[in-house]
Amino acid sequence: MRVLVVGGGGREHALLWALKRDGTAKTLFAAPGNPGTALLGTNLPIPTANVDGLVSAAKDQKIDVVIVGPEAPLAAGLADRLRKDGRAVFGPGARGARIEASKAYAKDLMVKAGVPTAKSGTFTSLKPALKYIEAGREPVVVKASGLAGGKGAIVCATKDDATQAAEALLEGGALGEAGREIVIEEFLEGEELSVLALTDGEHIVILPPAQDHKRVREGDEGPNTGGMGAYTPVGITTPTLLARVRQEVLDPTLKALAKDGAPYSGVLYAGLMVAPDGTPNVIEFNCRFGDPETQALFPVLPKGSTSHLTAIASGKWQPDRDVIDPVAAAVTTVLAAPGYPESPRLGETIRLPKEWPEDQILFHAGTTQDQSGALKVSGGRVLNVTGLGPNIARAAEASRAGAGLVSFAGMHWRRDIAWREIARAGAA
Repeated sequence: MRVLVVGGGGREHALLWALKRDGTAKTLFAAPGNPGTALLGTNLPIPTANVDGLVSAAKDQKIDVVIVGPEAPLAAGLADRLRKDGRAVFGPGARGARIEASKAYAKDLMVKAGVPTAKSGTFTSLKPALKYIEAGREPVVVKASGLAGGKGAIVCATKDDATQAAEALLEGGALGEAGREIVIEEFLEGEELSVLALTDGEHIVILPPAQDHKRVREGDEGPNTGGMGAYTPVGITTPTLLARVRQEVLDPTLKALAKDGAPYSGVLYAGLMVAPDGTPNVIEFNCRFGDPETQALFPVLPKGSTSHLTAIASGKWQPDRDVIDPVAAAVTTVLAAPGYPESPRLGETIRLPKEWPEDQILFHAGTTQDQSGALKVSGGRVLNVTGLGPNIARAAEASRAGAGLVSFAGMHWRRDIAWREIARAGAA
């Protein structure tokens, strides 16, 4: 089997790593890939926005299965184009990808399907948005409806803050087209949980839930980022909670998508806020694997798990389980460029150790190589270090130890990834 993974970040490196480990594919490609994926397969220098180029490459390279990593090419219809060309694809078509590409659409779909989520309003002009904010309670969340690279949600402590956020998006163009439509919603109390489910539109297999760390600084302070780290498993996950997620969130959402003419296939990512009473409220949906959750998830999935992806893509999936349990604990730490997330400084030289301990895995995210072969910073989130262990505390130690082996000017990273879980285990 010849498999192409579309994307060039840490998520895609983790996908190729897992495919290689499992022996799922004889030949691996990544487009555009990065220096890490180049060690596992062949990089094709095609940007993810070049849908025509990706479709042509899949044909030229006789690709059997395409796995699409990022959300933008899915929203642009890449999966539709590939399927029309007779290619097996893991990832939804453009209509299904709207569940991430338009928060307004996702909110409307959830309300119609009875999926638990925060009360909200959708706006394209400022005056009614400000009126909605004034009539609501504090704190309040203002979200860009479109794709904003994980940075479109603004948690506002006061109505004044929310007013400024709405003005910046609707009139200031702070996030461009992504913020021309906004969703204003009530702030939910609880603990966040990322639940990723494999699906062919009918069957559902839930992967080990993870928890992402969005804030840039330790203690969950500072601005939101694309994610500074993640871990799995999460202690609040129980069979009862997963059953509720399946019955109250995943099943009705897939049925609503199918009814709306958007049969869904791939991975459905539900970003949840689990209320104190156990209600799994949906904060957002994603139409693809999370980043950095994927870097924590795949190393602890049983060997052979990537065969689910190729089977779903090929329309030959016959799952024999409802949930896949992890074989160990994993903590992923993101090593970020100086100035990230506001204005990352690129071009710094990266120094890596020659060998890695067995309980650590390095995934490339924002790296490139110059003509001399030197590794350079090329993105805000540069490298991901996944630590493995029998429990979260040990995995976190391994992740921190691995992060300490890497150096580049201005590198910053959180040393408290999985802090809630470690505290929870200590109190038990």
